[in-house]
Amino acid sequence: MANSIRIEALSAGYGAIQVLNAISLAVNDGETVTLLGTNGNGKSTLIKCIMGMVRPSAGSITAVIDDVEHDLIGKAPEQIVDLGIALVPEGRRLFPRLSVEENLLLGAYRPAARARIADNMAFCFEAFPILKERRMQLAGSMSGGEQQMLALARALMTAPKILLIDEPSVGLAPILVINTIDKIRELKDRYGLTVLMAEQNFNQAIRIADRGYVIVHGRIEFEGASREALARNDLIHKLYMGL
Repeated sequence: MANSIRIEALSAGYGAIQVLNAISLAVNDGETVTLLGTNGNGKSTLIKCIMGMVRPSAGSITAVIDDVEHDLIGKAPEQIVDLGIALVPEGRRLFPRLSVEENLLLGAYRPAARARIADNMAFCFEAFPILKERRMQLAGSMSGGEQQMLALARALMTAPKILLIDEPSVGLAPILVINTIDKIRELKDRYGLTVLMAEQNFNQAIRIADRGYVIVHGRIEFEGASREALARNDLIHKLYMGL
């Protein structure tokens, strides 16, 4: 059954500050789509609009979950999560004084995930063996890479259909960025997820993206129909390669 997101003419901001200007994009069933842009161009605001954390001033956000269409505008974040959309937030946002296992259990609160806690926990421990070894360790005492693994695993505990990932490379050493991006691709393939990933690390993002968009000053300035199209684009060269 299909799972997708469609955004049309979306505008949003904070008070008098306009951040997004008539954004339109789509993430089709089973795709990994990357939203590329440097800091301050609106990537996180767009993710927050999808999750109901920022209310748009105009436009529409429509999600298809298991072939059923849902209008996300006006829904609370918990309602959106309950539909089957999970977020791995920028900065991970774990509960540092709770254990690895407690953080994972908190991810399984939606009704559809509660009946599958044991299976989902087993899957997370298979995907991230270090989390099984450290299941009783406090999340705040783990390294940045381990915390990113835990943030991904916590999102998987919701049994999502669509996964939103905001800046997974932030604060990680280069080798950990590579490992994290590889793990996102593995999880997407194994779980059959539809993925929207906001990222500023161009070289890593296009390794796993089917296609992508470039956002500049709150507007979509380029849509690449493939990773090859992204790699050839002049705007990409200017923003990320200094060419």
